[in-house]
Amino acid sequence: MKKNTFRLAGTDLSKRSFSSFSTSASSSSKLLAKEMSTYDIDTDENAEQSLADSPVTNGANGLPSSPQSVNGDTGNVANRYSSVLESMDLSIPSLKELPSQRQISSNDVFCNRELRLDNIRAIGFDMDYTLAQYQQPNFDKLAFDGAKEKLVHSLGYPKEVLDFEYDHTYWVRGLIIDTARGNFLKIDRHKYVRVAYHGFSPISSNMRKQIYSRTFNKQPSFTEKGFVNMDTLFQHVDAHLFASLVEMKDFGEHEFLDERTYEEIYRQVRECVDLCHRDGVIKDEVARDPEKYLVLDDGLLPMLKEFRENGIKVFLLTNSYWEYTSTAMNYLYHEKKVDEETQKKNEWTELFDLVVVGACKPAYLKDPYLNLFRVVPEDGSLKNTDGLFEIEALGENGAEKFLEMGKCFQGGNWNHLQAMLGTAAGEEIIYVGDHLYADVLRSKRALGWRSCFIMPELPEEMRIFNSQVELRKSIMQLRSLRDELSAYADTLRLEMKKGSFSESRAIEKKIEQIEDDDVKIKEKLSEAHRQYHSAFHPRWGQMFVAGYQDSRFGYFVKNYACLYTSKATNLGLASASRAFRTSGELLPHDNMLSRPSSEFVDAEVE
Repeated sequence: MKKNTFRLAGTDLSKRSFSSFSTSASSSSKLLAKEMSTYDIDTDENAEQSLADSPVTNGANGLPSSPQSVNGDTGNVANRYSSVLESMDLSIPSLKELPSQRQISSNDVFCNRELRLDNIRAIGFDMDYTLAQYQQPNFDKLAFDGAKEKLVHSLGYPKEVLDFEYDHTYWVRGLIIDTARGNFLKIDRHKYVRVAYHGFSPISSNMRKQIYSRTFNKQPSFTEKGFVNMDTLFQHVDAHLFASLVEMKDFGEHEFLDERTYEEIYRQVRECVDLCHRDGVIKDEVARDPEKYLVLDDGLLPMLKEFRENGIKVFLLTNSYWEYTSTAMNYLYHEKKVDEETQKKNEWTELFDLVVVGACKPAYLKDPYLNLFRVVPEDGSLKNTDGLFEIEALGENGAEKFLEMGKCFQGGNWNHLQAMLGTAAGEEIIYVGDHLYADVLRSKRALGWRSCFIMPELPEEMRIFNSQVELRKSIMQLRSLRDELSAYADTLRLEMKKGSFSESRAIEKKIEQIEDDDVKIKEKLSEAHRQYHSAFHPRWGQMFVAGYQDSRFGYFVKNYACLYTSKATNLGLASASRAFRTSGELLPHDNMLSRPSSEFVDAEVE
């Protein structure tokens, strides 16, 4: 007979306790920073290897055979941790200080990949929708209305376009625009289209499958030309204007639109919106009335100052050009509109060791041949610089000498940045931004930078999830029941093959009953899931979920954002020595075994 043996291995748990609360913590804290990594969360770096090196048996040298209470009266919090602490013979005096329930706030920083802040040497921030949050829909309407004017007066679109109204609540991030067909898609992590709209009109399930799932011998990757990912809040403007024009083309009588493909219409929408960001339509209005468009955050300056006080280099890396960056950052720094003389001083730059505008991300993170220019802060003019060669020519402490000549730049690439920061490895840098592709995915995948994704939508997602948590539990229980009934039906079918005719007939009736029950459960599930789905958004549902899978958006956040949070200043709520830990992940087999109602059956036992 085969037996499965499960062992906990490592050091003597009864003597060691948690390293962060034991005397070993003082010695481990003296490790030089260069010997540590941003990935080293716990002081026992070789814990996993020790499982093989030093097996532990139950009893005196391992887990106590007869656990005893070692933590005293700790109130309700004991219900959360007393069992594990007693089983591992741990005495944790701090336990009594914890609240009875862990408080989860929308200002928390959430962790996908473990990270030590005390081994970060430089932290960088995007500006738009990261350090600078915008008032909605006021800010988006500047681009929406400006683009309408350009489409009509510059490109000859029907004057009815001027009547379009912007609704930013119609959209969520993570969608994909099929510009060739005029469709908007929400897909799951397996690239299956779960929800689809043509313009503002829903696409039926059958039509959706015909277009995206049943193409002979070809599965779309949604990265081909013609597919645009809505990875940033800026793209809500593009989406709403494009969808409005799709509706006008389909249902209106406009020869101008009939002569153009959906793809051509989208390209012209994109060009007009982009021009609004460059020609003053947005910049001039924000400069005139910043209070109407920018959100002040009283945690911004203290956070940036504290990072620098703790020896962490702070840099700004934004695609916005100098004039707009200066306008926005002056308002955030002084917390009011400033006069021209004050703006020219650009006192906000004292918050940063390095400022890069006009970065052209994601090219900044990929193209090593992009040229670097020095910005003259007083008037925004540019000067040539040799960048890397000049730093090298300056000799010892070349980067410091180079920055003493001026720390504001335009363009360049990651080689310039890392040379000026003096970092040896990508993992020593954490970049904070709101663009899933240009800020998070590209910096992580190409350079190994650590990443923090900013999601202003997160508080609302958390609020709704919390209000719907009981409905979600019911849905998951019903799905589990369906799965269990299906598995049981398969067991019966195997028995039916072995049994007599009369036994088979009795089993067949049981299977028929299971199938009838499954239909009833499925109907209830569909109704409940529709209710849950619409609680988050009436069209697109929960941002991180598509069907019962991670959405494409959720998948990329989970895989490429080391940290994510609702606003950049939440990082200022964490100490410089904070170690962020993941909540742990389980594959389906472990997930099922971890349920209290599950029982493990070893199929290999003879």
